[in-house]
Amino acid sequence: MSSIDYYNKNAGRFITDTVSIDFHDTQERFLSWLAPASLILDLGCGSGRDTKYFLERGYRAEAADGSEEMCRYARRYTGIPVRRMLFEELDERERYDGIWACSSLLHLPRSALADVLRKTEAALKPGGVLYASFKYGTFEGERNGRYFTDLTEDSFAELLRQTERLSLREQWITPDARPDRADEKWLNLILQKS
Repeated sequence: MSSIDYYNKNAGRFITDTVSIDFHDTQERFLSWLAPASLILDLGCGSGRDTKYFLERGYRAEAADGSEEMCRYARRYTGIPVRRMLFEELDERERYDGIWACSSLLHLPRSALADVLRKTEAALKPGGVLYASFKYGTFEGERNGRYFTDLTEDSFAELLRQTERLSLREQWITPDARPDRADEKWLNLILQKS
């Protein structure tokens, strides 16, 4: 079963578990890099939780997800169109001020991550900012019905060297925001395009 199949089949449970998580500290950290009313792409938007937050804060937002079930829910939840799109299909050029990829790119195999990072780099305007998060560690493979690539500071630095214009601006580790997973850690990254 692919990660997209997992989300199509388990959308209801996943949304219930994640839509109400208070993530404003990280959201605000990302927004602090952006001017008011900037255009943000929520790449792998899931329930639409973050898209809705950005819209409510006065930002312009577009959303995309690979799962049709997630797109359907996110459309209803956010009130905006949500595009069904795989990460590899991102082909915009200098369109976005910010790209938010919260807990999403981690479903790509490591071999595909550098190419998708370069696609986000191309889609950002100069000075634009990318937020991405990965489970912290060295595991790569299927876990609980989905594919995961976990990263550390060092393994992400290797990926980043394969881009031309993205620079690391902030990097921090947090516990999982879900109470039953406080022992899991996440690598959070803010990158900026020169």
